[in-house]
Amino acid sequence: MAEPIRVMRVIARLNMGGPALHVSYLTEGLQTRGYNTTLVAGSLAHGESSMSFVAEERGVRIETVPQMHRDVSPLYDPMTVARLVKLIRTFQPHILHTHTAKAGTVGRVAAQLAGSAKPPIVVHTFHGHVLRGYFNPATTAFYRKLEHEMAEHTTRLVAVSPEVRDDLVELGVAPAEKFSVIRLGIDLEQRAGASERRSDLRGLFGVPDGVFVVGWIGRMTGIKRVPDVLETFRSLRARGIDARLCLVGDGPDRAQAEQLAYELGIARDVLFIGYQRDVSAYYALMDALLLPSGNEGTPVVAIEALAAERPVVATRVGGVEDVITDGVDGILCPVGDTEALADALEKLARDPALRAEMGRVGRERVVPRYRVSRLVDDVDALYRELLSEAGLPLPMPNAAAA
Repeated sequence: MAEPIRVMRVIARLNMGGPALHVSYLTEGLQTRGYNTTLVAGSLAHGESSMSFVAEERGVRIETVPQMHRDVSPLYDPMTVARLVKLIRTFQPHILHTHTAKAGTVGRVAAQLAGSAKPPIVVHTFHGHVLRGYFNPATTAFYRKLEHEMAEHTTRLVAVSPEVRDDLVELGVAPAEKFSVIRLGIDLEQRAGASERRSDLRGLFGVPDGVFVVGWIGRMTGIKRVPDVLETFRSLRARGIDARLCLVGDGPDRAQAEQLAYELGIARDVLFIGYQRDVSAYYALMDALLLPSGNEGTPVVAIEALAAERPVVATRVGGVEDVITDGVDGILCPVGDTEALADALEKLARDPALRAEMGRVGRERVVPRYRVSRLVDDVDALYRELLSEAGLPLPMPNAAAA
């Protein structure tokens, strides 16, 4: 029997969000395609919620590098690189595939320092990027230059949407021909399939029938613009819409968000649910999802909301337009325009037939487009292309142990 192709997959951390789902589903799915994958992950930041259970439920073993953190660290980053070099020399991967910015940097530096054990193929996936809107101009310029340098030592770059690829090309990271676009794959039946719990949840949270529920799911950080969620909801209520706001998630900005809700006079109509391991039922509770982020790679919560037949009101950033078609399954608005966001929600609140139609169309679009089997097919095809170009043997299906 042919030897499996060894893949070392590195992600900065398995926190709440699309990248953690992506690497977990992908690692499991490639096992039967002839790939033996080692999944390497770092530590969560303070206050972050873990999604390592997604990998563990799928029998994916995680090699933990405790020194690998989200933030830049003159102390821990060299230790992380040294540990990754050791892992590369131990596992001797044919393919090193990094995910997220931090893992992409330390992982690709480690590959260069691995000497004769340097993997013949190096792939990096951009699940979004931090090259616009996250840092001050000087720091942003540094990271852009760093990504450009790293790209020169990468066999192939992967973007999770055409919009993310085009943005990175415009920012000078690499030419378009160095990119492949591979969209996320998500188990949507598991993550957005609890519509029968709608009445139970409304009863639990004291939301009467007929009240319009605006939902938001995510990590409460600056880029997610949680204050815009609250300002938009305040404006919606001022228009005479009987509504509730349901915020699912936690993060460093939660205390400020709760204070702002009081200051805006909407606290009695806002549900701060906190982190939930299983979010599927909350899509059933809501009537529409609000996503006013300053940047997004591929917004998993928007995909899940549409799969649950809930229309999405979002900002026109990053990969959002690859998920939502304006006026078809959602409404897109400029970043920071809370009045436009409130206009969109008012339109949906006053027209139940419109939001039902948008939800129906959205589900028809996203379920086949973001299925896990499609993700596995796409990555398998990419790996085979790169292995052929490198003159390496191709994997034999079912060669790897489950």
